[in-house]
Amino acid sequence: MQAYVDILTEYWPDFLSGTWLTIQLVAISAVLGVMLAVPVALARLSRNPLLRWLATAYSLFFRGTPLLVQIFLVYFGLGQFGIVRDSFLWPLLREAYVCALITFVLNTAAYSGEIVRGGILAVPRGEVEAAKACGMSAFQTYRLVILPRAFSIILPAYSNEVIILLKGTSLASTITLMELMGQAQFAASNTYQPIQVFVIAGAIYYVLTLIITRIFRWLEGRYNRHIALAR
Repeated sequence: MQAYVDILTEYWPDFLSGTWLTIQLVAISAVLGVMLAVPVALARLSRNPLLRWLATAYSLFFRGTPLLVQIFLVYFGLGQFGIVRDSFLWPLLREAYVCALITFVLNTAAYSGEIVRGGILAVPRGEVEAAKACGMSAFQTYRLVILPRAFSIILPAYSNEVIILLKGTSLASTITLMELMGQAQFAASNTYQPIQVFVIAGAIYYVLTLIITRIFRWLEGRYNRHIALAR
């Protein structure tokens, strides 16, 4: 037990900064990812074969290749193209933080797009017909009926995706980002006590998972309160 106390006493600022960076990566990637997932899901459901094909190819690529490979492709691969190096975006795209965010957003959007698509298909047909009967356009039906209802349906599944995203951020340490796992590796190499260090890191990940679970449980209660009132 004393070893854990000594490690926390000496490295708690590093664990704190790493945890904060992990929270940033998860929060930003989750928000941007679900925003991108909506058009991906709509494209997957589109009657336009080109849109459907593009969305399917994107989804299959990011769901069918390891996240680590995707991180390396973005971080090491973008610099191989002269058009990227010569663009005004290069000062941003050469940063590990930005490359990690791009990868996590694209990756989680591919998975979330399938979740959103399933939620849209699960919306009761009667609700859609009622919206049309009220004279709503297709855009209004999606904005006011289908998408809000779909999000209330997918919240449990999306919470799992955010938890998976949390665990995936540990790979950001492979491109020099000192998030929680990066700080844990640094502490382990200095203390020569990897078991104790990674137990501490695992405990922090566990607490973050509990927080995410509680947040989504609250969201479920808020967006599905009409179900509780109907009982």
